[in-house]
Amino acid sequence: MNGDEQLLRGRVYGHDHDNPDPGPLPWQTYAALIGGPLDGLLLDITGWRPEEIDDGAALSTELGQFPGGRSLYDPRPGEPRTPGPGVSCRFYHSGDTP
Repeated sequence: MNGDEQLLRGRVYGHDHDNPDPGPLPWQTYAALIGGPLDGLLLDITGWRPEEIDDGAALSTELGQFPGGRSLYDPRPGEPRTPGPGVSCRFYHSGDTP
């Protein structure tokens, strides 16, 4: 694991890395990002409808195959989700796009 990857672990996607507490909040709901350039980050999915979660996410990143592009993350069909706050599900890296 390189230094950039270590900085990302346990942090929430989109939170400023200079934030003194970039970690998850106990009342929010998150998807754990698995694989790809954002591996180890949490994505805040608080308030997302089930069909939005099913669609996954295209997340802006400078760390992917296309700097300034997006990394695609999707849930696996049939994988269980835990309702309520905390880590509810996992999104797996499925590729990058410019």
